[in-house]
Amino acid sequence: MSQQSPEQTATSVMVVDYGLGNLRSATRGLERAGASVTISDDPADLQDADGIVLPGVGAFGDGMENAGPFREDLVSAAEDGVPILGICLGMQMLLTSSEEAEREGQGDVQGLDLIPGRNVRFTGNQKVPHMGWNDLSVERAHPLVEGVDGGYAYFVHSYYAEPDDPTTVVATTKYGVEFPAVVANEAGNVFGTQFHPEKSGETGLRVLQNFVDIVADQ
Repeated sequence: MSQQSPEQTATSVMVVDYGLGNLRSATRGLERAGASVTISDDPADLQDADGIVLPGVGAFGDGMENAGPFREDLVSAAEDGVPILGICLGMQMLLTSSEEAEREGQGDVQGLDLIPGRNVRFTGNQKVPHMGWNDLSVERAHPLVEGVDGGYAYFVHSYYAEPDDPTTVVATTKYGVEFPAVVANEAGNVFGTQFHPEKSGETGLRVLQNFVDIVADQ
């Protein structure tokens, strides 16, 4: 089942509906950025997408279970060079594994492994979940973060990414510890934002616009 937005543009982006995403606000943000958005719960639709957004709220194990039917097609799309953006839980699902599944008694839950690494829980005296606005520090030039250095973004999460390769970290922020706010794979087509760009005002809109531009330029 698919739902097509009334606004049609040259750049087509599919938002994956696997039951745990903030679909409406993500769709509105992408449409504001100039994309023609399709929301779909059919993995077959991934084959026709110019760009893919994997939103997400909730637990890692639940996310991977719900997204199970999409796994093979998401990996194939990434290998084919299709731009993919994971948001919040969607970003964490791009990695290999997460401490969260173990803490919840779900065992060794495998992520998509598109960006090798592990998600770990905040430790220390910080209140968890981390919830609120933090400024972004761009660590390396990348089209996804053009124009956002120092901008503020909205975060809601208890775990954060620790990629195996530090060069995959594009931008960071701090909450007791410094952690990745934006990651990207070596091939340059798989990205993740730990924050919610659709809830992050002009900074978030710029990130979504940059993603739409990346999709349009592929």
